[in-house]
Amino acid sequence: MRRPLYGWLAADGLSVTGTRVSMLAIPLFVLEQTGSATQTGLVALAEMLPLVVFKVLGGPVIDRLGARRVAITCDVASLFVVASIPLLYDAGLLSFPAFLALVAVAGALRGPGDGAKHAMVPALVEAAGVPMERATGLGSTVERTASMLGAGVAGVLVATLGAQNALLVDAASFGLSALVLAWATVGIGSAAAVDDGADGAPYVEQLREGWDFLRRDPLLLGISVMVAVTNLFDAAWSSVLMPVWSVESGRGAAALGLLFAVFSGASALGAVCAAVWAVRLPRFKVYLVAFLVAGVPRFAVFVVDTPLAGIVAVFVAGGFASGFLNPVLGAVIFERIPAPLVGRVSSLTTAMCFALMPLGGLLGGLLVDGGSLAIAMAVTGVAYFVATMLPAVDPRWRAMDDRPGKSSDPAAAGVS
Repeated sequence: MRRPLYGWLAADGLSVTGTRVSMLAIPLFVLEQTGSATQTGLVALAEMLPLVVFKVLGGPVIDRLGARRVAITCDVASLFVVASIPLLYDAGLLSFPAFLALVAVAGALRGPGDGAKHAMVPALVEAAGVPMERATGLGSTVERTASMLGAGVAGVLVATLGAQNALLVDAASFGLSALVLAWATVGIGSAAAVDDGADGAPYVEQLREGWDFLRRDPLLLGISVMVAVTNLFDAAWSSVLMPVWSVESGRGAAALGLLFAVFSGASALGAVCAAVWAVRLPRFKVYLVAFLVAGVPRFAVFVVDTPLAGIVAVFVAGGFASGFLNPVLGAVIFERIPAPLVGRVSSLTTAMCFALMPLGGLLGGLLVDGGSLAIAMAVTGVAYFVATMLPAVDPRWRAMDDRPGKSSDPAAAGVS
């Protein structure tokens, strides 16, 4: 039965597109109203901090109530919270503290909402009868394509409707996501979770069970830490280092937009190929090669004076390679988590991956101000290489190649 999987993909695409609209509209709205970069940064923190915290705290709720129910509830609630921002502004009732509070609530809903959608994957794979890499590859393709298109849609909406009214489109995307998910996934991933939650275990104990499982699995914990570190450097690269390059080189926003679009488009193509081929490829080797191609080269081209055509070529290769990473890592993560713990453990892993991202902009700024763009690119690139290649000398990471039916029991990989 493929309808639940395809419906989930459509709902996730709608949600990601709307999120990309808000990522552009909210900071522009703050800048229009206040002109303050500090307040804009405060708004970003107000959204990101609750997102990470409630992603962690929502894990036991997802396992107890069911991922589908939590995902739909959070999307519906997000519809009303996000829509209230432009409506209150038009009514002259939106103060800055109220705006901060609404953004914080939106982030708090997005954390468990995204976590619940993520936690539905094993049940969707079972219902559809497809390999895990196929589902994670398709999910990554939809996410990357929606991110690329959402950025373009956001620019048009903000330019034509204004930043505050563009948020109405973001709100509508949550409503459509909830409708599609409710229609397509009836009976998927809810009953088992509710039954498991009926044991009456206290909330804190359930939360601790998720953490205990994660810390005892060296591969899952290692993946979470590695992605957290690379996300920190990626955030510094995209939010500070690349914009500084566009200004210092004189190539401007057009070149910056071109490079990001090229990388995202190539990444979406890589994810499609991963959905088709990854199930037959050795995961550990794919991981190493993909990070070698997608990592250091896109920092190195800015250390030396590289023509734009050369930079584009590096971004095409790096983007394509990066498309294989999320499908492979996602498949490893889901296959190692027992069904009763999937909400708690997957929420913890994704929260860890997000945890350092708010510091990325600060890191990038300090590196540039402390030296030069070339030095900042070099330092970040070397650190990125170390973080992604350390697993090459850690034999525990070779358990990535264990698949169900071969050696998928976490205990066989050294978990006690």
